[in-house]
Amino acid sequence: MIERHSRGDRTTTAIPCMSLLTAERATEPTAGMTELVMCLVLQGAKAVTCGENELHYSAGSYFIASIEIPVFGRVSAASHQKPFLGIGFNFDPRKIAELVMDMPGVHDPEYLCGLGVSQSDPQLEEAFLRMVRLLDRTAEIPIMAPMVERGILFRLLQGPQGAKLRQIAQVDGRHSQVRRALAWIRDNLTEPFRVEDLARMTGMSVSVFHRHFKAATTMTPIQYQKRFRLHEARRQLLGASGDATRVAFSVGYESASQFSREYARLFGLPPARDAARLRAEAVAQLVPEGIQGQLAQRPLQRAAVEADAPLDK
Repeated sequence: MIERHSRGDRTTTAIPCMSLLTAERATEPTAGMTELVMCLVLQGAKAVTCGENELHYSAGSYFIASIEIPVFGRVSAASHQKPFLGIGFNFDPRKIAELVMDMPGVHDPEYLCGLGVSQSDPQLEEAFLRMVRLLDRTAEIPIMAPMVERGILFRLLQGPQGAKLRQIAQVDGRHSQVRRALAWIRDNLTEPFRVEDLARMTGMSVSVFHRHFKAATTMTPIQYQKRFRLHEARRQLLGASGDATRVAFSVGYESASQFSREYARLFGLPPARDAARLRAEAVAQLVPEGIQGQLAQRPLQRAAVEADAPLDK
């Protein structure tokens, strides 16, 4: 059903919380920001890298993110004969909170990472199957999809990653306070800050704030700001051919050389070369293989005409 309804690597559907994920080849790591989301893998495998940590998940397992942090994601197992297939499912904190109120209270660990991977189970997979089947009965989606969504959330709350979902629902909890600090850093990208000010904003002492922040993101606040600045710089460089120095200043760097060094350390190439490589890869994915060969030959053909010399067959 996923292959039948998919229209590219990521397909949005008539069900707002659900997207379909496909890939016919393994990919290089791609920089991005996590959302409040889970990904259930049905075929193939993926990996997500956050700092020094790498999470792997394959058919029959799922990935959950309960916090917005910069990561690298890649499809690690896929082919034309056996493509990667998965389902993306975005979380609505209000719906989780409503469901948590109707469930027995549990004692969750105080410090939790915002990312996790677990094995699926037949009940969760059956709930997702009911959700995907609605794509063939679109008239039923307005009534049935919210009911199935609630069932999926219930299964996840009952599962090994349930504590992460409960963190999302706790508006005044430590996890939500850390997310508030993360939002401030992203919204004030070029502004310097003191950890003491962030701790005061969240109502925590400096030591408690630092422990919760590091547990949730695997980074310190300064590391998070630097990582987010570099990811945003990469997005700007890809969005339009721009001067790397201008982009460096726009994301808060005061030294273009420092920006270039830290960018290359994270992404493997200096800013301009990295952006050029990614644009070339994007074009290669859009242009059919035969046409790529024709495009590659055009400079040779022009040179041969100018030299009045025949091309080698």
